[in-house]
Amino acid sequence: MISKLFQIKRFIDTHPLSGKHRIKAYTRFISWQLQQFFYRREKIVPFIGTTKLSVSKGMTGATGNIYTGLHEFTDMGFLLHFLRGNDLFFDIGANIGSYTILAAGHVGSRTIAFEPVSATFNSLVKNIELNKLKNIATALNIGLGKNKSVLHFTKNLDTVNHVVYDLSKANTGSTIEVPVESVDEMVLQNGVPNLVKIDVEGFETEVLAGMLQTLKQEKLKAIIIELNGSGKRYGFDEDLLDAQLRDNKFIPYTYDPFKRNLVPVQKHDNLNTIYIRDINFVTNRLMNAKKIKVFSEEF
Repeated sequence: MISKLFQIKRFIDTHPLSGKHRIKAYTRFISWQLQQFFYRREKIVPFIGTTKLSVSKGMTGATGNIYTGLHEFTDMGFLLHFLRGNDLFFDIGANIGSYTILAAGHVGSRTIAFEPVSATFNSLVKNIELNKLKNIATALNIGLGKNKSVLHFTKNLDTVNHVVYDLSKANTGSTIEVPVESVDEMVLQNGVPNLVKIDVEGFETEVLAGMLQTLKQEKLKAIIIELNGSGKRYGFDEDLLDAQLRDNKFIPYTYDPFKRNLVPVQKHDNLNTIYIRDINFVTNRLMNAKKIKVFSEEF
């Protein structure tokens, strides 16, 4: 418990937004913890602009938004600055829908959100309905991989639920069976996205293997992808993913939402990395995007 509190403290103190507004961030943190200690129930909290999130205790990424404004500031800031109302966004590994609500609810982009774990999927649907986004945001209770198949997923690990290859190593009753499609098939059904976010806890290699045709589409300008070493659990080499993306002219960058500045990097980050193709097009969009206000900060 003490260790977790120190982790949260470090996260709040070093976050680009909450680090500048620690009193407000800690007030939000303490208020949330007290409410959940006494009532422990779902709560609707304000998000960005007029959007809202339905959040429960234990939803790590979602509660991070409460404390810091934007849990994943760099990537969420990029999404908010890059997307436009007539764009299509694929949220792969949507969890309860933080990115989906930002894209569809705040920007107005058409969004397809993919979440394989049924309980989490229900929360995703609830957040789409809460923000009255059913006309532009579609939630699909499927996984994505190399091709059409069925896989087993963990179901009790919140933001780190993942594919289980070896069922003999899984706890009884801790997995669910999920239908799987490919990104290329989803593109045939829904169109080519302008931006894709992939957060699938190490299964990124299989997702990219199922989007070979999509990677060739010029309309796809950017990919936010988590490459944190989790692929090792399946024997995947994430450096090969980096090479595959570069072969398709996607270059890794870091982004500063305050300065709206992109800087190329030699190696992908150990968390989320933003890969961009057509840097001039993307930069122009970033520089001309509307300002976002969080914690009295405008960027």
